[in-house]
Amino acid sequence: MSMTVKQLRAFLAVAQTLSFTQACERLHLSQPALSLAIKGLEETLGGALLIRSTRSVRLTPEGETLLPLAKRLLADWDNAEELLRQRFTLQLGRVALAAMPSIACNRLPHALRVFRERFPRVNVTVHDVINEQVIDMVRHRQVELGIAFEPETCEGIDFLPLFDDTFVAVLPPDSPLAKAAAVDWNALLDHDFITLQRPSMVRILMEQALTRRGTELPVAFESHQLATVGRMVASGLGVSAVPALCHEQMRELGARCVPLHEPSIRRTVGVVLSAGQELSTAARALHEVLQTTLCEAAP
Repeated sequence: MSMTVKQLRAFLAVAQTLSFTQACERLHLSQPALSLAIKGLEETLGGALLIRSTRSVRLTPEGETLLPLAKRLLADWDNAEELLRQRFTLQLGRVALAAMPSIACNRLPHALRVFRERFPRVNVTVHDVINEQVIDMVRHRQVELGIAFEPETCEGIDFLPLFDDTFVAVLPPDSPLAKAAAVDWNALLDHDFITLQRPSMVRILMEQALTRRGTELPVAFESHQLATVGRMVASGLGVSAVPALCHEQMRELGARCVPLHEPSIRRTVGVVLSAGQELSTAARALHEVLQTTLCEAAP
């Protein structure tokens, strides 16, 4: 049998007050219950910890040895108990999230602001990485949550759809195409094309859609960052195409977005979870916020 927290609390109360009566008052225990706890602890450890007479209580040498250990053990126990209570009630916590850049730079900040307003003491770490890295980080449990396009295979992960997103044309503000109600790919590809570098999923989706219709994607400029692509378009270097969820970012950079068709490129965006993994309380709360805020903001 191992000693219990109840037994240690009983011993500490008596050792600190050197009085069974005062210890009973502190712990709200009866004398028999307190005596039974002390006796059980002594039997577990194999010897007397207290010497009790009709007038006094004092510690044995073994009791003196146990006293500082008991203080430390109970302090650690109480700290652990409080820490977990705070995490379960979201008064404290930490969660890691991976998101593809088109989400991280556009829709995610609003969701995180909502989450922060509800749970101001929960820390969120955001990994802004390409789509495939999002899925890999979730699959290897480097993060609890991911936001990405629906993968071709869901091996080792669970994909929970949020919304469907359609690609739009990104155009310089003075381009005649910027005034059109919609643009087709033939008209768009008559201009220098600017896009993200491989292995960006945004680029891969465009290349796949155009290949199916027998067209190659002619790239004049490429960059790792969506912001750079948007700024290059706004400066008149060419045109581009991005998911519609990037519309606001492109507008802020000075470019214009117009619906794009023939072919229309559509892909589902959702939350990625590691298959079979139990989410922490903080991750579950963030997941709920993502579901409501990202779906509400869907194009």
